[in-house]
Amino acid sequence: MKETTVVIAEDHQALIDGIQSYLEYKDGIKIIGYANDGEALLSLVERKKPSVVICDIRMPKIDGITATKILKKQYPETKIIAFTMFDQEEAIQQMLDAGAVGYILKNSSLQVVLEAIRTVAEGERYFDKKIHQPTAKKNGSKSVLSAREKEILGLIGKGRTSHEIADQLFIGKSTVDTHRKNMIRKLGLSGAGELLRYALEKKYDF
Repeated sequence: MKETTVVIAEDHQALIDGIQSYLEYKDGIKIIGYANDGEALLSLVERKKPSVVICDIRMPKIDGITATKILKKQYPETKIIAFTMFDQEEAIQQMLDAGAVGYILKNSSLQVVLEAIRTVAEGERYFDKKIHQPTAKKNGSKSVLSAREKEILGLIGKGRTSHEIADQLFIGKSTVDTHRKNMIRKLGLSGAGELLRYALEKKYDF
């Protein structure tokens, strides 16, 4: 059996440690490095040339979508598995467009991580059973969010408060708060904390 070499890119070291411990004695798999941000990932892949990269979508310095695009251009044979907290159709599509061939959720079992690595190493795609695979894009299809909501979501992703967003967009704070509530409802999120995490991971073009 050919050995599958794996690099993990994830900004939470405890999660990396857990994956490493689980995979350490699995046949045919060898963890050859990890990175806590996108820049470190690019450098690590250049040095180590892994077979598979497990790539967090949200990372410091360079996000996972951008890092995936760069890696696939430079190392087309490397298989990239997206690793995320969210089952978001658009985030999934963005990672697939960037070149990822797998998509797994962080709250899934370590067995899923193992299955994903083995599946993509064999040239197949792997989707976590918990996620909804993106449907084919329709011509002219639009996001469920309005243009104003996307604008506000982008500012939330930059860490702006409702007051700061209101000042920047010349609207009332209550209007911003209403947009926040509408986005939480439309996206099926549970509250402001999830909206912030969604905004950070969403990566609109802002």
